[in-house]
Amino acid sequence: MIMRKRFPLFMFLLSLGLFLGSCDSNRVFEEVQDIPDNQWPVRLSPTFAFEVTDTTQAYNVFFNVRNALHYPFYNLYLRHYLIGPDGQQVNSMLHEMYLMDPKTGEPKGKGAGDIFDHQFRGLKNIRFQRAGQYKIRLNQYMRQDPLPGIMAIGVRVEKATE
Repeated sequence: MIMRKRFPLFMFLLSLGLFLGSCDSNRVFEEVQDIPDNQWPVRLSPTFAFEVTDTTQAYNVFFNVRNALHYPFYNLYLRHYLIGPDGQQVNSMLHEMYLMDPKTGEPKGKGAGDIFDHQFRGLKNIRFQRAGQYKIRLNQYMRQDPLPGIMAIGVRVEKATE
C-alpha cells in the first residue's frame, strides 16, 4: 500500500533527474555517425547539417571521434569543409588530433575496454555571417585507405562562453 503511494513520486523524481541531467544549454547541435565496419575509406565523407539562427552569437565546433584500441596510429588527420546556406564553402582546414600519446602509446580520451571517445575543438569562436542551414563535411587525411579502427565520427556545435 505504501509502495503504491510512493511510486508516482519516485517516477516523477526519476524523470526530473533524467531531464535535468540531459540538459545542455550551450549545445546547438550534436550528431555522431557510425563508420561502416570500423573502416573509414577516403571516399566516405560524413556530412552534418545544422541550423544557425543567431548570427551575433559566437560558436565553437567540436569533432567527436570514437576509435578502437587497434587503431594503428597515434594521431588522426581530418579535414573539415564548412558549407554555408548558399551552398558555398565558407572555410576548410586540416586538423591533427592525438588519439594516443606519441611517446608512450597510451590511449587518450574517455575509454571503456578497448573503445575510446575523444572530443577536439576544431573551430573556436566562429561567427556565422548568415542565418540558415550549414553543413560540415569531414574527410580522413591519413595515408591508409581504408583507415581501420575508426568506429564513429561526429560534430558538436555549441555557443561559445569564453
